[in-house]
Amino acid sequence: MPHGRQVARAKKNGDDGARVDIAALRRTLPEPLGEIVDAYERHLRLELNRSAHTVRAYIGDVVPLLNHLVKLGGSRIDDLDLPMLRGWLAILRDRGAARTSLARRAAALRTFTAWCNRTGRAETDPGALLASPRAHRTLPAVLDAREAAAAMAPIRPDEAEPLARRDRLVLELLYATGIRVSELAGLDIDDVDRGRRVVRVLGKGNKQRTVPYGVAAEQALDSWLRHGRPALATADSGPALLLGARGKRIDPRAVRTVVHRAVGAVDGAPDIGPHGLRHSAATHLLDGGADLRSVQELLGHASLATTQLYTHISVERLRQTYARAHPRA
Repeated sequence: MPHGRQVARAKKNGDDGARVDIAALRRTLPEPLGEIVDAYERHLRLELNRSAHTVRAYIGDVVPLLNHLVKLGGSRIDDLDLPMLRGWLAILRDRGAARTSLARRAAALRTFTAWCNRTGRAETDPGALLASPRAHRTLPAVLDAREAAAAMAPIRPDEAEPLARRDRLVLELLYATGIRVSELAGLDIDDVDRGRRVVRVLGKGNKQRTVPYGVAAEQALDSWLRHGRPALATADSGPALLLGARGKRIDPRAVRTVVHRAVGAVDGAPDIGPHGLRHSAATHLLDGGADLRSVQELLGHASLATTQLYTHISVERLRQTYARAHPRA
């Protein structure tokens, strides 16, 4: 999910578009509840080593719930019960929250109440019986092989400036490896083993994996390291592989801009960002005969069920092709 959407989600009380300042709402909580939020934030950040975006999102789910508790007359965490949790989700539903959002929020609340109970802050765990709405999972948009090839078109001679070389490498690496935008931005030069053509990626939960890339990405990498990066590098560049215009490590927002611009120039291509290239890479791997377990490892999915989504994409593409091509379809 793009960074801007994560921040917006953490600032919203429900999904009805009514923005709420979570920090201001947090300051209004009674001291016992405020201390619990502080401790939970430390737990997420220091013990679980969650990213700043993840911590912000979790706190953004918990604080409005506790504010709802206070409005109903509660002042302690033990005042939170199952009917109240269900009532809060019902309010969000009535405000227009999507089923996927409600499911995510229910999961976040279950995690929070379980932590409160496990650490002795609450006598019971009301979230243990909180069910999640079954989400209607939609298939993500992906590029077909022609569209992907067009988006990866080689740099023209008139585009050979450093940023054009960097943008080509951004596209090639994202499509070649299927890594996340945060993983791409976090790459250092030493994370690339050019002899074996693999990159070492630090993924979610600080889990490390090694992902191969192909000849086209190696060519873009060579061009960037020879003629692009040296022209942009400064004392602030450090070991970062990809740099912004001012020589610092590239920002994920710049990566999103690069992808949207490149894909937007391809006739008929869906409007996708870096995650869409990740979806496309996984789909094309499966279309080409890769097994599900290998794709799971490449993408860094903790669960095979997440990777299985791409088999549905492949089957749907096959069905559409059949419908167009078979005379008796």
